[in-house]
Order: sequence, then structure tokens, then C-alpha cells
Amino acid sequence: MREIARTAGTPTFVYSSATLGGHFDRLKEAFAPLDPLLCYSVKSCANLSVLRTLAARGAGMDVVSIGELQRAVEAGVPASHCVYAGVGKRDDEIIAALEAGIGLLNIESEAEFENVSRLAGQLRISVRCALRINPDVDPKTHRYTSTGKKETKFGVDLERARRFFQKYGQDAFAKLEGLHLHIGSPIYTVEPYVEALTKTCALIDELAMDGVTIRSIDLGGGFGADYESDQSPSAMDYADAILPIVLPLKQRGVQFFLEPGRSIAANAGVLLLSVLYTKQSGEKRFAICDAGMNALLRPSHYGSFHFVWPVQPSNGLVPPTRSSTLAMPGLLAQDIVGPLCESGDFLALDRSLPPLSRGDLLAVFTAGAYGMSMASRYNSSPLPAEVLVTGGRVALIRERETVEDLMEHERHVTVLL
Repeated sequence: MREIARTAGTPTFVYSSATLGGHFDRLKEAFAPLDPLLCYSVKSCANLSVLRTLAARGAGMDVVSIGELQRAVEAGVPASHCVYAGVGKRDDEIIAALEAGIGLLNIESEAEFENVSRLAGQLRISVRCALRINPDVDPKTHRYTSTGKKETKFGVDLERARRFFQKYGQDAFAKLEGLHLHIGSPIYTVEPYVEALTKTCALIDELAMDGVTIRSIDLGGGFGADYESDQSPSAMDYADAILPIVLPLKQRGVQFFLEPGRSIAANAGVLLLSVLYTKQSGEKRFAICDAGMNALLRPSHYGSFHFVWPVQPSNGLVPPTRSSTLAMPGLLAQDIVGPLCESGDFLALDRSLPPLSRGDLLAVFTAGAYGMSMASRYNSSPLPAEVLVTGGRVALIRERETVEDLMEHERHVTVLL
């Protein structure tokens, strides 16, 4: 980490190729009886080199915009191995997905289906569609990322789903043949999946009575990642709960998709920061770093925990477990904050850490998912660099932005009216 900071600077996201691949392989092994297409959720960490690392292992991609689809294709994943979700697909995005040969188009509403049907008919292109359903399950996660309750902008409730197939199930080009469910993220227990899939299977039986055959099921994602807190089930734990419910459908010829994101990328990455200043205000100690919520929004936005530890502690302490941090001698309660003009610009509050000084390097753990992909340029702060470690090879996979980069699209003024 010291060498990476010396050569690439800070702030920098550092990813492990071996960890990305290891998580993917464990999911593939756990769900092998379903033989699903594992579609990595591009939104979680969209760097092309990360996508190529997973594509080389046979991953499909879960995309929610034409930009993400283009990233997937450039990374070597054909559109036919991509599933496309999202509640607000523009006409140009739908057309691009149809022309690219998207593998599965997830439908979120009646109005969207009618639009897809219209565009597919105009282009004379047939597309496989799956209806996103809300099983009205509480995933016990942050309300911003809970997506399976009835009162949500995503998908349709179970009561409307049966009528949806009755009305739209015979479309000539938009082939409504599947179901999609994604109940939230991160989900740290298996029970919400059991409840959601039990309801889904009941719906499939009801649809069968209407003469509707479901040929594909997108199980979504949302599996938890280990944020250094020992809370997350393993890939096998999730599979052990899910497989008994859906394996009978596999035996009836149903094709399955999975959309893992953070469970692959989260603890495959750390955010490397430098301490700019330390200060004390009243009883509070602060370590002010060269990035905060502009690089990693999750602590401020979701109240999320990320373990933080110096790369080389001044007193030589090794990283403790989360539960033992407060009990260790030689630690001081400190807020790890960024340089932005917001009181909410923090990465950790009242965290017990070794004494810190200007120039110290900090590693923010489990930062590989929803770090760089949610980073902002607030206060005209250039985006961080990204680095991928593969064995002994350390590669810069995204150059650090400059202030010149920030202003590039503003220098040329075009009069429109």
C-alpha cells in the first residue's frame, strides 16, 4: 500500500483480482445445481478492468443503463449475456438494447411494457422480457435500498402480476416469459429470500392455471458482504436456503439468472487515503483526510460501517477485530473526515484508532462496491485513481482526474436557441 500511494497517489481505490475471482467462484459453486447465468451487477463497481476480470470467468452482466451495457460489451461480455433492469429506461436505451440483442429485459411497469412493445414492433426485433415483481417482503436493510416492499417504485405487486400476464402475455415481439425479483441490498439473513421465493412459486402456479409458462427467473442479488463485522452469511448459506425452493422449477426447464454485486466486489477493494491534518475541537479528535464522502458516500448516505486502519500504525498495533477495538490500549477515539464543506463529510465517527499524524496512510476496508461508482466531483474534487492488483502485478486501471478534466466539457459554449 505504501508503494501504491507513492506511485499512484491518494485517494486511490485498490482492488484485488484474486478476491474478485474467489467470490465469483464461490457463488458459482454454491448455486451450481441451478446452473444460473451469474450476471455481475455493474453498478457496484464498473471499472472495465474489473469487468474483464469477471468476464474471463464466464460472468454475464446486470446493467441498468445504456452506459453500463456499453461497458459490459467493451469488457467482452456479449449483450446476449446481459440482463437489463431499471425503472426509467429511455427510448434510445431500449432501442440500443434491442439492437444489441439483450439477453433479458426486465420490465418494471405496464407503461414501460407498452413502450417496449411499441419499439420492438417498430424495429421488428423479438426480445425476452421478465416482469419484476414485488413480493412485499421486508429485507431488514436500509430504507434507501429496500426494493421488495409493495410501496416502491420498482416492479409490480403480486396482485397485479397475474393480470399483467393476462393482458400482455401474447405480445408478438416483447415476449413476456419470465419473472424478476430483487428485494433489496445488503440482506444479511436468508429468511427474506425464502419468503419472497415461496410467494413467487405460488404465483407461478397461478399463472400456470392461466396457461402461462414461466421460462426464466431472475433471482436478483442483494447478498450481504462482510464489512469486517462477521454478519454476512456465506454464498453456501444463501444457496442452502434458496435451492430447495426453486430446484423443482429447474427440473421443469426454467432458466435462472443471479445478479450478485457487492458480495463479489465489496471486500475486494480498499480506499487508500492520506491524513492531511489532525485537530482537536472540545473533546473531539479529528483526522482530516484528502477524501471523504466524495470518494466513499456510504457512511454519510446510509450510515454504513467501514473498518478503517492505518497502513503502518505509529505504535505498531495490528488491526483488531471490530468487537475488540475499544478494549485495546493505546487507541484514541477519532472522527475520520474529508475535506469537503459539509458536516456530513465523514468516513468513520468516534472510531478507536492509533494516534494519527499528517502524512499517515489509512486503508478504508470493504470499499470495492458502491465506492467509485457513487463517487462525486463535489467541490470540484477530481475523482480518485483506481488500481488492480493481480498477483505481483500492480496496474493503474483508471487515471486520477485532474482539474482540467473537470472543466473540459464546460469550455466550449454552444448556443442552442
